[in-house]
Amino acid sequence: MSKRCVIISGGELDEELTLSVLKQQKDRCVIGVDKGVEFLYYHQIMPDYIVGDFDSTREEIRDYYKNETNVPIREYNPVKDASDTEIAIRLAMTLGYKELIILGATGGRVDHLWANVQSLAIPFKAGIDAKIMDRQNSISIIGGGETHLKRGEVYGPYFSVFPLGEEIFAFDIRGAKYPLRNHTLKPCNSLCVSNEIAEGSDEAVISFPAGRVILMQTRD
Repeated sequence: MSKRCVIISGGELDEELTLSVLKQQKDRCVIGVDKGVEFLYYHQIMPDYIVGDFDSTREEIRDYYKNETNVPIREYNPVKDASDTEIAIRLAMTLGYKELIILGATGGRVDHLWANVQSLAIPFKAGIDAKIMDRQNSISIIGGGETHLKRGEVYGPYFSVFPLGEEIFAFDIRGAKYPLRNHTLKPCNSLCVSNEIAEGSDEAVISFPAGRVILMQTRD
């Protein structure tokens, strides 16, 4: 079984990026989430699973998958205790996938975006690599230790770091335009927004002994 799962959620989907990711990830599982199923339908990409309450999916598309395919469908009442994207993440974890790429998790409503970003903590706690991607952003959670952002391999020229609800002690950034040394990173602080690899450096290194932070790699 593939260790990689691509989740197509119901937010904004950049056609070029989405098709590129699906093409690159040949040995993968695809989970369509609510309105994200419409993208798969119109591009004739058959998902391996479908989840959601389908409150924003066209009825004829929902009925097509229900009546004309054998795709397993996990349908939920709109009154539920988790977002459709979180349900898809938990399904992928239950199925044993060790790498999750989540598309269509950004754009539009900020409350949906923030719920999706926070949901990254679920696979992170289980030791599963998960990231949200769109045309301009790659969002993940990193834990204590060192994270190396190498020039030429980063998603964009900028990176930002935010604590996820806790203070991070002895926080360092090396090799960056705005370095930090032995800093206490606090919630509700915008100090670590829009950094970049320093001129003449091959990489920036983020390090801290314990805790977790949101890492956003971004481009204009």
